[in-house]
Amino acid sequence: MLTRRDMLKLAAVGGVAGIVPLEQIAAAADPVPPAESTPFTAVMPIPPVLAPARDSRCDRYDITMRTARVEIIPGLLSTVNTYNGLFPGPTIVAQRGRAVRIRQTNELSVLTGVHLHGGKVPAAHDGHPTDTIAPGASRVYDYPNNQSAAPLWYHDHAHMIEGDNVYSGLSGAYLVTDQQEQSLPLPHGRYDVPLQIRDARVLSDGTLYYTRAQDRPHVLVNGKERPRFEVAARRYRLRIFNTSVDRPFDLRFADGSEFVLIGTDGGLLSEPVRVQSLLLGAGERADVVVDFARYAVGGSVVLVNAAALATENADVMRFDVVCTASDSSKVPGKLAAVPPLPKATVERNFVLAQDWTRGALINGNVYDPNRVDVQTRLGTTEIWTITNADPAGPPPNFHLNHSFHTHLADFRVLDRNGKPPAPTELGCKDVVRIPPGDTVRIAMTWSGYTGRFVFHCHQLPHSEWGQMATIEVV
Repeated sequence: MLTRRDMLKLAAVGGVAGIVPLEQIAAAADPVPPAESTPFTAVMPIPPVLAPARDSRCDRYDITMRTARVEIIPGLLSTVNTYNGLFPGPTIVAQRGRAVRIRQTNELSVLTGVHLHGGKVPAAHDGHPTDTIAPGASRVYDYPNNQSAAPLWYHDHAHMIEGDNVYSGLSGAYLVTDQQEQSLPLPHGRYDVPLQIRDARVLSDGTLYYTRAQDRPHVLVNGKERPRFEVAARRYRLRIFNTSVDRPFDLRFADGSEFVLIGTDGGLLSEPVRVQSLLLGAGERADVVVDFARYAVGGSVVLVNAAALATENADVMRFDVVCTASDSSKVPGKLAAVPPLPKATVERNFVLAQDWTRGALINGNVYDPNRVDVQTRLGTTEIWTITNADPAGPPPNFHLNHSFHTHLADFRVLDRNGKPPAPTELGCKDVVRIPPGDTVRIAMTWSGYTGRFVFHCHQLPHSEWGQMATIEVV
């Protein structure tokens, strides 16, 4: 069987233009069918929080990238790539202003590199695509955590294989907390639960197979296929991560009930917003509070994906209400101060497009790690206008969407096609979804560190195919 990784190896001599686009790899060519599964059979696990070695200067961690055999679908074992043998990786909790140092050791057979997605870190520790860790080698990453509480995540970013590596399991949650967040009466402890949601194609022999999104019928939450999770009849804080390499999710409860959005990629909103759905592109996050007290003990509610194809099962997971519990938590009317952006002094335009012979493009170019595409000065506030020039198409059309991501700088979404942003696009963001034909304006201040950083499509098959560029902050 010629796998996606085999194709990438064959394409390596030809650079980005030699890569076979993931959208052109049909699962129909695979002689092994996808595994059958029964929703809500597996119990959803919560990834363990990694305990650091602490000293006066920082929290220290040692993480090893290695293969492991895990049960994604009950009764089948799948070989995956992991951090510390966990799928997804262990959660790291960091305190604002207290540094974290992570020694990453690569015991896999492929190049890797680690990017702290949403982290404001020096260029040398940002996980640049060409700053990789060879098999058998180690690398130390220093994260200062001089930023507000936010749901970050760490994942692979090795040039031209980042999608393959993330799909195979190299991702995990990294939660920054601060005194402001801790002072709020939000659900905490066992009632603060991460949901890392992605899609997959698990074959009937257990193989985790990398193919285009429309051929990935399985939905995983915290590494289990359409699991169930027991809750008490009270409020829960759910930190939702879309860790799919390229699939958007439109999440809602099957009964149409409301929940409260309290934060997005870059942290807490200024005030809560009641919503009935969350449309999250690849790489986006949402922080919500759900009150399960509206359900009787013994009841349940299913989280569904309204963006599922007509041929797919829309179920994501089921919450089973199994007991009562005391609840002193609440969602206050004011959450955090979101500082206003300074007046922009620079405006730029970016056009995203796909050329089936050249690659995935930004302003007509494929990524060249030796080229600086944009240069700016430290402290400059800019407005970027980003357009998806690809025409719309009928489903399945996952590959026509883009998820635009900036390293180093959070941004604010100013408008989408001239209209105010949706609730899930409020606050500080680092990913914005851009469907075919859409134009989105964002504003950001390039602060903190000088050096070369990248911005790219977070539909990782697109960044593999060249939809990435370099900004140099001087």
